[in-house]
Amino acid sequence: DVQLQAFGGGLVQAGGSLRLSCAVSGITFDDYAMSWIRQAPGREREVVSCTSKSDGTTYYADSVKGRFTISSDSKTENAVFLQMNSLKPEDTAVYYCAAAASTIILSSLTQSAAYNYWGQGTQVTVSS
Repeated sequence: DVQLQAFGGGLVQAGGSLRLSCAVSGITFDDYAMSWIRQAPGREREVVSCTSKSDGTTYYADSVKGRFTISSDSKTENAVFLQMNSLKPEDTAVYYCAAAASTIILSSLTQSAAYNYWGQGTQVTVSS
């Protein structure tokens, strides 16, 4: 049974920080590319950040570059993290962690349709 459990969201003031975590089970972690994807009310899903397993490159949406950092831990725990700094009200959304096959190239990983497995989402609200 594949499970991706995202947590760490909350309410924070603009300029603050949050660290999202996603615990992954039921899949071989190193066989999947992991991503953080968000969806704000009335907007389409947006891939915020992902790391390609095929070439090790990392993608960040232009809106979060320099503020967000994706990382993972496959040695002590199968988990992926998103450190979010200098948060803005426009970062308000439900954030999902998702997994895609490791063979998918980075350019395809920037599309939410590439992902096979999704977590339940965690709400991030940034007040102005």
